[in-house]
Amino acid sequence: MTTERTLQQQVHERLVKAILQGALKPHEPLPSSRELSEQFGVSRNTVVLVYQRLVDDGYLTPVPRRGHFINEQYIKQQLSLRGDTRTASLFEPEQNAGIWEKRFAIRPTAWQNITKPANWRDYPYPFIYGQVIPDKISAARWRDCSRFAGTSRHVAAWVTDQVDSDDPILVEQILTQILPGRGIKASPEEVIVTVGAQNAIYLVACLLTQASTVVGIESPGYVDAFNIFRSTGASLKPLRIDASGLVLGQQLDGCDLIYVTPSHQAPTSVTLGLDRRLKLIEQARADDFLILEDDYEHELNYLGAPHAALKSYDNADRVIHVGSLTKTLFPGLRLGFIVAPRAVISELRALRRLMYRHPSALDQRAMAIFIAEGHLDGHIRRARTQLAAKWSLMLNEISRRMPEIYCRETSGGSSLWLTLPKGVESWTVQKEAARRGVLIEPGDVHFLGDLPERRSIRAGFAAIDKDKIATGIGLLAEAIAASRQ
Repeated sequence: MTTERTLQQQVHERLVKAILQGALKPHEPLPSSRELSEQFGVSRNTVVLVYQRLVDDGYLTPVPRRGHFINEQYIKQQLSLRGDTRTASLFEPEQNAGIWEKRFAIRPTAWQNITKPANWRDYPYPFIYGQVIPDKISAARWRDCSRFAGTSRHVAAWVTDQVDSDDPILVEQILTQILPGRGIKASPEEVIVTVGAQNAIYLVACLLTQASTVVGIESPGYVDAFNIFRSTGASLKPLRIDASGLVLGQQLDGCDLIYVTPSHQAPTSVTLGLDRRLKLIEQARADDFLILEDDYEHELNYLGAPHAALKSYDNADRVIHVGSLTKTLFPGLRLGFIVAPRAVISELRALRRLMYRHPSALDQRAMAIFIAEGHLDGHIRRARTQLAAKWSLMLNEISRRMPEIYCRETSGGSSLWLTLPKGVESWTVQKEAARRGVLIEPGDVHFLGDLPERRSIRAGFAAIDKDKIATGIGLLAEAIAASRQ
């Protein structure tokens, strides 16, 4: 039995499998609850509840004073619905090498991606980005909100197909609780919910870009955004960044769309200052290009308050704003949103309908309740406090143990961008670090072009315990020293 299911679920699954595979004789009663509880090593009450569920679902028929019998008529119906699965085995397989490969319109597997070991939790010192240590308080609050969303009071909001609509309560919470903190004022017609921020970028790319479109994108930058725009055939123009974020001026010439991460630049975590934000809006108006703002880690500022979003300064409807509701909370939940002019949202809604209609209506309602009850704000406060302490410790330990390393100055975020000494390459360090139980991410994949920078690494700190940071940085220093030899 697997440990990811409750004992009751495990017993239930095993009995259903045995019934459908014919392992139990239909004309004989199943073992008594006492016998089965001893056989499976579970309580008798667990077996009684499982038997009752199987009766409710039609698998079993209770016979007074005789026990539970398999409902043969129901089982035959179930098996007939599944059809004959033996057909494929009756024919010899043909050798058709290349039958699919020559028909692929694009080859996403050939594009570079960020790679993270599936067993990253097995590393004692996981300095990786994009993963978190589960917040037990938030997890408990989310379970409560999910249960409440599943009650009869809310069932009508998610049990039916919403076609291309979003949960109105979630949209209201985004408008009243999320956007004001970013300085954005919008109407319900200017918001759409997505399956995370990455899906939001994909929707915008599908709507606005094609082979003739030039997309300016930060380099180093967000790798998945590179590949999303590649998938539409757009031409990518790498844009230089510095200690203050995206560099403006002539390098933006010829761009139809600029993709930018102003709050904490991906992957360096530097922040685009107010002066540049205003100048970028003005240049977009003067040079007639559009801006896609990915408000990456907006909430994670440790020095001063977060800047207002680019969208808040946009009085010419040139900025599309993308945000995540779950990145800092539970990355696996996948809920995000787009704020854009009504005409854009209308087209995005029609496009989304063709892809997946709408994100899970149940998850939307649970998130609406979660935000309305103040749990998201509470989670962000806790996360910011914990991450700020880790951020400060990371900076101190890197400065103390690796003074030859250049670390980009930031005001927050959940990772640091490090440049190794000359003659030391990131992949060599990665291998040496892994031998010591330290997991880091080489930064070359984040650069556009044929000659990426091979001395950069990204060190995330959201997934590592604070108490392990000092030791982990010490081991990383050893790995860098070993890479020089």
